[in-house]
Amino acid sequence: MATLPWLSLDMKSIAAGKFKNVCLKMLDDVAATKSSVVITKRGRPVAKLVPYVPQAKKGGLAGSVLKEVGDPFATGERWDADAS
Repeated sequence: MATLPWLSLDMKSIAAGKFKNVCLKMLDDVAATKSSVVITKRGRPVAKLVPYVPQAKKGGLAGSVLKEVGDPFATGERWDADAS
């Protein structure tokens, strides 16, 4: 397992000032290890860096209507347009 010198030994966290100096390396490490890191400011958590997980593609709506029931634009009222 790789040693990540910018991480603290308790939970994976890093001070914001240190994060600023190593952020590009940290992005690579988070992507490679698939682990998250909490970024702190004055000892308080302010952000969490997590690996990107692509969302599954949703299928289109084609074929999703199984049965058409009535007119979707009907108001239920009868009306006639003036032919003038």
